[in-house]
Amino acid sequence: MDHSEILKWLTETDGGALEELWRRADETRRRHVGDAVHLRGLVEFSNHCARQCEYCGIRAGNTRLARYRMSAGEILECARLAGRLGYGTVVLQSGEDPGTRRGWMAGVVRRIREETELAVTLSLGERSEADLRAWREAGAGRYLLRFETSNPALYRNIHPPRRGHRSDRIALLRLLRGLGYEVGSGVMIGIPGQTYNDLARDLGLFRELDLDMIGVGPFLPHPATPLGGDAETGGREREPDEHRTSNIEHRTSNSIHNPQSAICNPQYEYGTQELRKEGINPQSEIRNPQSPQSAIRNPQFAIDQVPNTELMTYKVVALARLLCPDANIPSTTALATVNRESGRELGLQRGANVVMPNLTPPKYRAGYEIYPAKACLDETPEQCHGCLLARLASIGRTVGEGPGTSPRFRNRLIQ
Repeated sequence: MDHSEILKWLTETDGGALEELWRRADETRRRHVGDAVHLRGLVEFSNHCARQCEYCGIRAGNTRLARYRMSAGEILECARLAGRLGYGTVVLQSGEDPGTRRGWMAGVVRRIREETELAVTLSLGERSEADLRAWREAGAGRYLLRFETSNPALYRNIHPPRRGHRSDRIALLRLLRGLGYEVGSGVMIGIPGQTYNDLARDLGLFRELDLDMIGVGPFLPHPATPLGGDAETGGREREPDEHRTSNIEHRTSNSIHNPQSAICNPQYEYGTQELRKEGINPQSEIRNPQSPQSAIRNPQFAIDQVPNTELMTYKVVALARLLCPDANIPSTTALATVNRESGRELGLQRGANVVMPNLTPPKYRAGYEIYPAKACLDETPEQCHGCLLARLASIGRTVGEGPGTSPRFRNRLIQ
């Protein structure tokens, strides 16, 4: 499948044609990863974050949020619960929290590996090579780090870098592969300014990176953020000195960063090698972003804007399965949020084979609201588990046993 065919499917509106896409994706899923759905117990252990992402509810500038960090003992108890519920993996997720120290995290991972049979997946944002190496040596087998978009200007607009930190998630994904992790990444769908060409390149990058895990979901900005329409934050709140982003201009009513400031001070050069390989001038991508302001000035840009819809998310899940047939692909909580009745099930019927039930203790769960109205906020882990079993049975799928290692990762080890 080349770029033009990916574009064709992304813009397809015919119901009959889309049914064929769903059929192809589901058959590819069945042939390559089987009918078992692997359950990954998610533990959101800290909502502290040093970043100022323009859409995320746990961004550093959200001063209304009560912050928490779970203790090692609390995390271990969640891991033991995952084992009792029959899960094969525990996913430890947090904001990009400098308070999560290398040795402390290594100790948590080591104890989980010693006391349970669970695989450990980490999703802690951009960390140093020393951190990533130490956690791999402690027993963490997988790492999730979304690159969010392959368009460097668009990424920079919504993910301002921390002062003094160079951000290159593609390089980090390749580092993770070199350290021996199963590597997961993914994108948001419908970012303001994201074009169909951007999203088609994202899908091509999944294949180029040869990902073991792929997670995608609709862009859902939190209301207490600039892109969520919060006029009080609006990107203008003063950040703590160690988190302050320099040389970023906020000149528009909804605080989309001015891309020209990025040209004047290019702190972030993410993805330029990949763009050049495709014959694309990275500077042209920066100088001509498809921003909401551009859409106002030029209606053609509005036509090119990818919608953050449930349907578009299913398209990307299905295309990701066809492009990376051996990868593990979750039907995400975001899908369950936009369609509480059957979002997860439809994702599983259109290419996905993983679900991540939330094991975070209820007293902390509402504090990890990265987007609004997340599904399952009020359920206990046991209630969530029972609901998932019933949903899987309703579509004729079984629960996977063991850690559910990506077939792509296993094949790579053999090669």
